[in-house]
Amino acid sequence: MGGGQLGRMFAHAAQAMGYQVAVLEPSQVSPAGQVAERLISKAYTDPEGLAELAQQCVAVTTEFENVPADSMAWLGERTFVAPAASCVSIAQDRIAEKRFFVECAPTSGVMPAPHKTIASHADIDAIGDELLPGILKTVRMGYDGKGQVRVRTREDVRAAFDAMNGVTCLLEKMLPLAYEVSVLTARGHDGASVVYPIAENVHRDGILFTTTVPGPNVSEACAKQAQDAARAIVAQLGYVGVLCIEFFVLQDGTLVVNEMAPRPHNSGHYTIDACVTSQFAQQVRAMARLPLGDVRQHSPAVMLNILGDVWFEGDSDTPREPAWDRVLALPGANLHLYGKDDPRRARKMGHITFVAPTLKEAQDSLIQACLILGVGV
Repeated sequence: MGGGQLGRMFAHAAQAMGYQVAVLEPSQVSPAGQVAERLISKAYTDPEGLAELAQQCVAVTTEFENVPADSMAWLGERTFVAPAASCVSIAQDRIAEKRFFVECAPTSGVMPAPHKTIASHADIDAIGDELLPGILKTVRMGYDGKGQVRVRTREDVRAAFDAMNGVTCLLEKMLPLAYEVSVLTARGHDGASVVYPIAENVHRDGILFTTTVPGPNVSEACAKQAQDAARAIVAQLGYVGVLCIEFFVLQDGTLVVNEMAPRPHNSGHYTIDACVTSQFAQQVRAMARLPLGDVRQHSPAVMLNILGDVWFEGDSDTPREPAWDRVLALPGANLHLYGKDDPRRARKMGHITFVAPTLKEAQDSLIQACLILGVGV
């Protein structure tokens, strides 16, 4: 379900293991549709498209969390679906997601940030002082920084709420953040689970900029707490497949759970080049109900997201090809482009993973690549 770059990389992994892939995607041209054996160009809610997918496939998954949960549920009555619609529906709704994290707290040992549902002006009037300043987020459909506004006062909240046309939102208290990490975990049909090394992430304008593994600031105690929390959350969900959980690490060392993505994740792309089993091969294993793969990281790695901005020089509106030859001359550089023909600023076009014997060497290559591509380090 879905034709984006995550589906493309999943298809590559499935094909390497001898499977064929069908993609249900409304667009005639898409990153996953380019490489799949079969493309069903219909809407995610189209009865004929869903029936065709169910008839052709022994297992179905999704490559983005906003695929309609009702469609996943319908498919789940006819074929094996991983993750289940019930898991996807929780991740689609920030209120349901926060409620689930609170329910998990006795076993996970972590809590989300203080928060409040904002569905009316009366809710805004009732905001406690302790929740401000904060971030107002739409309950549904927000990703890569979209549908989020920083607010300092109730007047800011009111203006942002009105600008979002009064859709139900969640106000989250802003916390003294030290850094952000993500935990990539996978759970099999038999209940067995694995957890990858902790990734430390840097975001710019709400979009992932770099992922570094092992995280240079992540202590052994923090890593264990995050991994244990991820295992507890994935088990309580009854989840099957790859799940990414994002955490905040506060300045006092406290771990706070932020959100989860019911699919492979941007911050897990490094696993293609730096781990025994990539996150995409792991998703294939879970769907095929095979034993989960080895998550050992064999090389330190730094991943750089490639946005459409690097096709444009300065303020020019005329795209030109980036200097991939110079980037690929750097030690340990692995370039992954997603087959998107139309570079646009802030659009994810690919990524580069740098692997090296030491983390410093990988970071040095990353810095050189940023200079070549005109990306500020």
